Amino acid sequence: MKNEERKPGLNRREFVKAVGLAGLAAASLPVADVLAAPEPAGAGDGATVPRRVLGKTGVSVPILNLGGMFDTSNNQIVIKQALKWGVNYWDTAEAYGNGQSEEGFGKFLARNPGTRPNVFIVTKLVPSRGANLTERLEQCLARLQTDYVDLFYIHSITSSSDMTPAFRDWGAEMKKRGKIKYFGFSTHTNMAECLAGAARWDWIDAIMFTYNFRVMHDPKMVEAVNACAKAGIGLVAMKTMGGGPGMPKSASSAEMAFAERFLQKGFTDKQAKLRVVWENPQIASICSQMPNLTVLSANVAAALNKTKLAQEDLAIMHQYAQATKSGYCAGCGHLCQGALHGAIPVPEVMRCLMYYRDYGEPELARETFADLPDAVRARLTTVDYSAAERVCPQGLAIGTLMHQAAEMLA
Repeated sequence: MKNEERKPGLNRREFVKAVGLAGLAAASLPVADVLAAPEPAGAGDGATVPRRVLGKTGVSVPILNLGGMFDTSNNQIVIKQALKWGVNYWDTAEAYGNGQSEEGFGKFLARNPGTRPNVFIVTKLVPSRGANLTERLEQCLARLQTDYVDLFYIHSITSSSDMTPAFRDWGAEMKKRGKIKYFGFSTHTNMAECLAGAARWDWIDAIMFTYNFRVMHDPKMVEAVNACAKAGIGLVAMKTMGGGPGMPKSASSAEMAFAERFLQKGFTDKQAKLRVVWENPQIASICSQMPNLTVLSANVAAALNKTKLAQEDLAIMHQYAQATKSGYCAGCGHLCQGALHGAIPVPEVMRCLMYYRDYGEPELARETFADLPDAVRARLTTVDYSAAERVCPQGLAIGTLMHQAAEMLA
């Protein structure tokens, strides 16, 4: 690996600070070439992203899919290049840019007739935005310029009890009408409980859930994932970078050691985080926000790389997770919300902070924050969070973070 030679005088540690932690360039490629978005390593012979079957749907999907939380209308080249490299699974939602993400994908489909049968399109609706799901789905389809979506999610549930029989019946009706092919939900909170509940039902085709090196080895998560896989539910991982609302802006020694370890193997730290999720064959695909060609190229290179992670690599990753856990919200909302008697949906506020700080997406953070009930936002700074902090296994400074959210996201 010659990347550090691009800046004379930089040692490996300095190079990690300058490039590795940004995670934008594929570590196995020269920086200047990556910024020009070359063919990812391994794709020069026409190879495309590997594929896996999405549970009982029987559909073969790429192990990497294009998350649509970016300006799809003005980044059409990203969509085109994703298709070239086999990333033909596109994930969007009504809530992403208030429909603008869907519009961008629809713009591409309209300009490229004949593309639609070769693309697996996913969209989602948050129930709290309005009760008329049928009308809103029709609006999604109009923005996407398609008659149907391949997979539809009830978006961002926080408990298996959120998936009521009414949603089951509605999903079945939309399938009957040909508006959707497959039905499921997404979840960022209480993921293991949501998955465990779904494993007992026969009407969930797929689930997208927070799953990364920080939470994947939790015994309840392992049990829930196994149960869903046994039930034939297709599993899609998101939030795989494991970023959080309280991550320090400057690199810690643990983060430096983590990044250095994988640069030596030819990965950036972010590529390594993708690879550890793909190590689990039960995960059909990873949904990754790839707003430019640089990130797309780096992630595709990671998907094409067949290098297995060693036990020492996993140990380094675990050490990093433990050393930085106080900045990460693990989504175990039943603990903090139970301590607060349901007064504040702490994980949902934490997700807004994560978008703001870790993703660098203030607009998305504010849009997501605005979806919270007015009463919740109004009392965010009036609640005593000490009980929630006592039960938080991550040791998060919940009170401080809630106050920061109220100040930054209002």
